[in-house]
Amino acid sequence: MASNMPALTRRQFALTAMAASAALAVPRAAAALTVDEARELVGRAVDTVNTIISSGKSEAGMVRDFEAMFVKFADVPVIARSALGPAARTASKAQMSAFTRAFQSYISRKYGRRFREFIGGRIEVTDARPLKSYFEVISVAYLQGEAPFDLRWHVSDKSGRKLFFNLIIEGVNMLASERAEIGALLDQQGGDIDRLSAALASA
Repeated sequence: MASNMPALTRRQFALTAMAASAALAVPRAAAALTVDEARELVGRAVDTVNTIISSGKSEAGMVRDFEAMFVKFADVPVIARSALGPAARTASKAQMSAFTRAFQSYISRKYGRRFREFIGGRIEVTDARPLKSYFEVISVAYLQGEAPFDLRWHVSDKSGRKLFFNLIIEGVNMLASERAEIGALLDQQGGDIDRLSAALASA
């Protein structure tokens, strides 16, 4: 099936590949989470991404590794529900489960296939701070042929685990872009969530 997904810029890929990006959901107060724990979580995620980029694996191998990283460090259900937007309120439990699985694989393939462009690059965590009801971990991305740029990870324990739920670069909310894209794709499918999930699975 031909994909209707818009082309990604190098910077958009870098954002979501790290995140993956990635969410618009408002997390609960991060009372049990500390700034050091948030920074440590993102540090481990960054180390994993840096390892994938420098692994020398095939594209398929990188995609598998990226999906494993995404599942381990990101709050996938929260991100998927946020990306689906208002339609999530009327979706059945089975529909949300199917959409979340399709969205997870879609994100992994969409950005994992582009890893080769970033071989030789790296991400470095530089700071962390409390922000509203969650924590923001600040990092810098160094990619070959580009000036370093700022990546900000938002971390919460909303679902009972310490996970990242959003990524910001220079004021741009990556999953705001994903939500707009998923919304447009849902419109293309006549508002049918089942058809949207099928389209993502084959994209």
